[in-house]
Amino acid sequence: MSDTSNLIELCAKDDVGDGEVIKVETDDLELAVYHVGDRFYVTDNMCTHGPGELSEGYLEGHVIECDFHQGQFDIRNGEVVAPPCVLKLKTYKVVDHDSAVVIETPQD
Repeated sequence: MSDTSNLIELCAKDDVGDGEVIKVETDDLELAVYHVGDRFYVTDNMCTHGPGELSEGYLEGHVIECDFHQGQFDIRNGEVVAPPCVLKLKTYKVVDHDSAVVIETPQD
């Protein structure tokens, strides 16, 4: 962690079942928290293509499909996997923690 970052605790790890995604709102952020295997991933919740919320989408492996226009993103890096999406999804660094999902964000 650098001196120019904040740690934000989003939820308990137990709040997100394996293969599931939940919506978390905190610090003016609306995020999607994913649990795949033994790892957690965090992205913006809103699809970059339209008004769809990714937490309402379909998670298969490391790919989230927006339920609005069926665009797909890789939750590990935010890359577009399937159209109509063209803009990369913002991802957040997840910090190792025993019982909570914690992200690191830049300080303002």
